[in-house]
Amino acid sequence: MRAKAVIISLLTNPGIIAVVRAQKAEQVIPLSEALIAGGVIAIEITMTTPNAIEAIRDARKKLGERAVIGVGTVLTEKVCLDAIEAGAEFVVTPICRTEFVAIARAADRPIMLGAYTPTEAQTAHEAGADFIKIFPADTLGPGYIKALRAPLPHLRIVPTGGVDVHNVAEFFKAGCAALGVGGSLVTAKILQQADWPALTRYAAEFVNAARAAKG
Repeated sequence: MRAKAVIISLLTNPGIIAVVRAQKAEQVIPLSEALIAGGVIAIEITMTTPNAIEAIRDARKKLGERAVIGVGTVLTEKVCLDAIEAGAEFVVTPICRTEFVAIARAADRPIMLGAYTPTEAQTAHEAGADFIKIFPADTLGPGYIKALRAPLPHLRIVPTGGVDVHNVAEFFKAGCAALGVGGSLVTAKILQQADWPALTRYAAEFVNAARAAKG
């Protein structure tokens, strides 16, 4: 089992976290293989995926050390515990549920609490969150992140929603630790057509954009 510090390093380098909302559990392994082939190794399997807990367990078993498999859209303590028991290496919630921190900490897993306002972001940080998920970020943009970090530079921010290959550089320049990328990477069309070669190409584009932004 990886140490928490190692997982954090893998989440932030290259810093692209694929947010996977698969249409069926059977898609998780092939789409994960496609992401890995493109250089995206941080894979967040959301609880909106059918049979998500088993999908996480299967992904951890089959992908081994080649990927960092986490759980997303965690809304209850039971789901948080079940996902970690299934092998999730990081926990993401879109809401500021500070009670999840103790669960993740006990398992030595990084946790990302959701926030939208400066108060929520700081509350999540003070509760012990390793990252702050700014969500939804599509209406906020890189300018909001830059403004937020001006008085709160200690926050490790991961925006989700509205991140695409064209604004990757802007988000990183605004001071983001990593980026959560959903529908602009694992698109509905790719899922419908099982077009895994296209997913590998998209993943490589995001990774290249992230590395270029980081110099």
